[in-house]
Amino acid sequence: MKKLTIIAFFMALFANMTFAAEVNVFSARHYDSDIQLYEKFTAKTGITVNVVSGKDKALQKRITEEGTDSKADLYITADAGRLGAFAAKGMFQNSMTATIKAAVPANFRTSKWTGIAKRARIMYYSPERVNANELNGMTYEGLADPKWKGRVVIRKSNNIYNQSLVASLVKNNGKAATCSWAKGVVANMARDSKGNDRAQILAVAAGEADLAVANTYYYALMLSGKKGAEQQAAAKKVLPFFPNQGDRGTHMNISGGGVLKSAPNADNAKKLLEFLLTKEAQEHIVNNTFEYPMIDGVEPHALVKQMGLGYNQDLETKVANYGKQQATALECMLAASWK
Repeated sequence: MKKLTIIAFFMALFANMTFAAEVNVFSARHYDSDIQLYEKFTAKTGITVNVVSGKDKALQKRITEEGTDSKADLYITADAGRLGAFAAKGMFQNSMTATIKAAVPANFRTSKWTGIAKRARIMYYSPERVNANELNGMTYEGLADPKWKGRVVIRKSNNIYNQSLVASLVKNNGKAATCSWAKGVVANMARDSKGNDRAQILAVAAGEADLAVANTYYYALMLSGKKGAEQQAAAKKVLPFFPNQGDRGTHMNISGGGVLKSAPNADNAKKLLEFLLTKEAQEHIVNNTFEYPMIDGVEPHALVKQMGLGYNQDLETKVANYGKQQATALECMLAASWK
């Protein structure tokens, strides 16, 4: 009996050691380069990264339904609005470490999750049909100006990037002003909202609109030629514009992650988050996804730098507000008949 007890003890110890040498990542990011990054982490730490990829709703549904039986350690996605909404459901534990806190500015993290890369949601215009005077002092609020009637394209109201942008307006301008603004934007649309971010840029290049709203990395992706010569040529027909330079600065968002409440390998998940914020990992991210680095000392991809780096970022509006104001933002858009 004593011998069996000793054997059982060592088997349990071995099982725990094996289990502790892994981390289970549920990721809604769709980049092959992320897998390469996880492989680098494994090579450095010996911790195996198991990845479950999928769309946000499906991943969140699985994590929620499995509850304490879930093997998920780290949830990674794009947009602070998604992270904030999931955190509001009590799905994350404290994900903060001293290393993360030192690396990430306070407005791009909470105690439950942190940004790992930044992106800006800006405007793109046709230099043939829009002159510099029209854009002088241009803001997101200015998208509702009647002078843009029939000239604006932007994605649907169910798009999380738009919901977060509008949530930032709710935070800064209040519900009433934002709901009124949404009606003005709808009145200025060149067509009903449709397509992804690249489709908005393509619409301006094709002359269907004069002004589009899209995330910066999509424009760089098109310029890179990775989406084909046609999209590359279209991107060269439009120019980027960074709004709100005279006040709070351009709207910023994140890709990020948080350690799940029932994570069996929470410490390893935090180690992976810390690794994603190292210079090596940040350089890998920005050179493969065209996002902005989260930490200082790392330069964006050359195509992103080409867009200009001297713009004022909105560093005052905490991205945690995007989740908090998400419902109000959607209410304003739907009330305005934003498709």
